[in-house]
Amino acid sequence: MSPGPVRVAVVNDYEIVVAGVAALLEPYAGRVVVAEMDARMPVVSDVDVILYDTFGQVQGDGIDLEELVAEGGEAKVVVFSWNTDPALVQRALARGAAAYLSKELDAGRIVDALERVHAGERIVPERASLAETVSGTWPGRAHGLTARESEVIALITQGLSNQEIADRSYLSINSVKTYIRTGYRKIGVTRRAQAVAWGMQHGFTPDRSRLVGPQR
Repeated sequence: MSPGPVRVAVVNDYEIVVAGVAALLEPYAGRVVVAEMDARMPVVSDVDVILYDTFGQVQGDGIDLEELVAEGGEAKVVVFSWNTDPALVQRALARGAAAYLSKELDAGRIVDALERVHAGERIVPERASLAETVSGTWPGRAHGLTARESEVIALITQGLSNQEIADRSYLSINSVKTYIRTGYRKIGVTRRAQAVAWGMQHGFTPDRSRLVGPQR
């Protein structure tokens, strides 16, 4: 384990999500330093932990967990998600994740978990949940969308069908339809094509950027 603060790369397909996670960790800079923030870009810095926020991910088009693990070298990959379904957690661990953190955690507990993972612990959620209150920010939050509604809208914007969204997120098809219905009502649309157009106009199209901090 390297001396000093744990160096972290925050990874997601959306700049707003990456920035939101980095802002959560900023008050704890003495313990955790965000060395790199990436949206759809490979990590290039020497970091201890890669914190992989799963918002709006589409395997094969966006960030791929197995590639992230393979390209991360000695860095431990930690999945950060609102969905802690046991099957989803086990799939992530089987694909190489060192830990799986729930977005129900506040910033202090996230930092504590990152330090423990860096020290060699494997951390998984204590119980399955679909968190109502999650950490960070996301596209659509300013329009009243919950994290779950926003992620479903993001996946619709990226072209996934209801069944594909359900399969990828380990939700029932009825849950997906519920999030679509409540999400559509909040953004004022009634059809899928309208939702796609709205998503493209309001930041639901994946970004591509990298911000690297000072190297040690």
